[in-house]
Amino acid sequence: MRFRLRFLGKALLVIVGIAVLGWMVMTLWNWVVPALFVGARAIDFAHALGLLILSRILFGGFRGHGGWRGGRQWRRWEQMTPEEREKFQKGMRCGRGRGKPQEDAV
Repeated sequence: MRFRLRFLGKALLVIVGIAVLGWMVMTLWNWVVPALFVGARAIDFAHALGLLILSRILFGGFRGHGGWRGGRQWRRWEQMTPEEREKFQKGMRCGRGRGKPQEDAV
């Protein structure tokens, strides 16, 4: 019961958040764009939601923090010893990636 209540509360919060963001996009568009551009029209709420989704796809992705997940790689780098860092950098310079230079087989 407690889980359902918490889930419903979060779902309601997400829906209200999306509605508020859509309303904000619509209001800002209708306030700024027709004043700046002569041929621009005002948009309705559905178009504002579409514009919000389009901008999210183009600029933010759907993972919450945008494109590249750099935090995980940075934590791994911080946990490496200086010898491991040097080995990793040497492997990257050789073009072998992942910091694992291959031994020269003769």
